[in-house]
Amino acid sequence: MKIEVGVSNRHIHLKKETFEYLFGNVELKKYKVLKQPGEFASEYVVTIKTDKSFIERVRVMGPFRDYNQIEISKTDSIKLGINPPVRTSGDLKGAQSITVINENKELYLENAVIIANRHIHISKEKALALKVNNDDVTSVYIEGEKGGILSDVHYKVGDNSYFELHLDTDDGNAFLLSQNDEVELLDEN
Repeated sequence: MKIEVGVSNRHIHLKKETFEYLFGNVELKKYKVLKQPGEFASEYVVTIKTDKSFIERVRVMGPFRDYNQIEISKTDSIKLGINPPVRTSGDLKGAQSITVINENKELYLENAVIIANRHIHISKEKALALKVNNDDVTSVYIEGEKGGILSDVHYKVGDNSYFELHLDTDDGNAFLLSQNDEVELLDEN
């Protein structure tokens, strides 16, 4: 079965209070609507900084969350001199801390930085049809010049999720994958 690929660059999810501290009492305006229902990239960007280095123009995502979370790649973590764990979104156990900057405002966020695990967004209906549960693990086959099998891909079941494989830029680049490419979901049932 074919599945579409979404390649995610580094980004940040914020609590409303955190956003308002950094940007003031303004609306979280949409820059680009994403395929996952209700999700969007906002017009706002921040700089993330450690004692070793910094990365500018990290996109703030919407809508607001109940937690602050920054998702980066392993390459980003090397530049920043930190070692965040690979986690499912929202699981911040052992997450790294970092300073977030917007112009003259900065805020130190503890336990906020992770490398997102590879995951497949899937609706409850499709998960039932495929006989998979939230956090089940599968593999995908990638054709092409640097093709191969990508393992340890977690299912992320949601009410109305768009069926899509989410990878960070390191995984996408390693297999020469781009946004909207298709890969083959391996049937392990």
